[in-house]
Amino acid sequence: MAKAREEPPRQKRRLHEVSKRLPNPFKLKAAEERDGADQGKRRKGVKKLKREKKTEFGNGRGEEDAVARENSGGEIKKLKREAEENGNGREGEDAVEQKSKRKEAKKRKREKKAGEKGKGKEDGEGKGGEKVGVAESVSLSASSPFLLSTAPFDQQLQFFCKQFEFGNKFKISSLELEPVKGTCIAKLPKGVNQDVDALCKHVKDTFGPSWRSALCDGKLMEGEIDPGSPAILLISTSATRSLELLRGLRPLTMECRPAKLFAKHIKVEDQVSLLKSRVNIAGGTPSRIKKLMDMESLGLSRLSVIVLDMHRDAKGFSLFTLPQVRDEFWDLYRSHLHGRLIGGNLRICFYGSIPEKEYRKTLARGGS
Repeated sequence: MAKAREEPPRQKRRLHEVSKRLPNPFKLKAAEERDGADQGKRRKGVKKLKREKKTEFGNGRGEEDAVARENSGGEIKKLKREAEENGNGREGEDAVEQKSKRKEAKKRKREKKAGEKGKGKEDGEGKGGEKVGVAESVSLSASSPFLLSTAPFDQQLQFFCKQFEFGNKFKISSLELEPVKGTCIAKLPKGVNQDVDALCKHVKDTFGPSWRSALCDGKLMEGEIDPGSPAILLISTSATRSLELLRGLRPLTMECRPAKLFAKHIKVEDQVSLLKSRVNIAGGTPSRIKKLMDMESLGLSRLSVIVLDMHRDAKGFSLFTLPQVRDEFWDLYRSHLHGRLIGGNLRICFYGSIPEKEYRKTLARGGS
């Protein structure tokens, strides 16, 4: 039998070659373009170098001329420097003198400005004192807080009237101010802190020897003491602050519960039922106090002192600066408290400190 023919190696070679990957024509083209760009850059670089050499050596003159030119330029610079040092020495001294004179003149100007500012402050304080009647006995520091109750009674009353004018957008006439006297301001003892812990002592001193019968007794006497009529009313900006002040008066409220007159977590009906018994101490916010007065649940027959809390909250607002609370307070004052103040049956007590700047600004403020 004849042997089977073997496949020629040529055919095998062809199959092997076909299995190989063919080169990408796009990549080849991109590589050619890159090579062409590189060659173009090289040509440009060579031309640039030739141009620089021509300009450096005077368009083919030679290196010796270029070196000679450099040396001559260096000598010229040296000569110029020497001339400046020798010939302009006086000018340098003059420049130094002028600089020193300028410095002295600037220093004099600064001192003059500082003196003028100091004089202006003194004059302003003097004018303000004449305008608003600030007594020399009241010494105020620029940055420390100022206890309003330590000022003379006339100034405290003036502060209250100025705040009234600003809050109600009209000026009080002299006829309206005649019935309002300095005796309507409660006196607080000096040298005692005006914080929550010291509030009990201040209230006792304000009521004098009768503090026990007015603030501690819990019996309701018909014909003498009306139900729901407190002897002292604390007005503050928020419910949390009202609770803090009432906690400070806890020693006085063992027999007679205080009335919490604010809207937070307390219904009006609960407050009305509490005010049907004897109440000596009450504290709350202006809006709820006015609402209960309008409902005739909160009486005024025994009210002799209102404590205006001057405490500033986290944002720096107080009873007279927080817009909504300020408007509610003046609404309450006009409708229920002003008549008792003019009749001499009510005293105002400013409790806490205010910034000295705010105090002066208020006293110097004109009518709206």
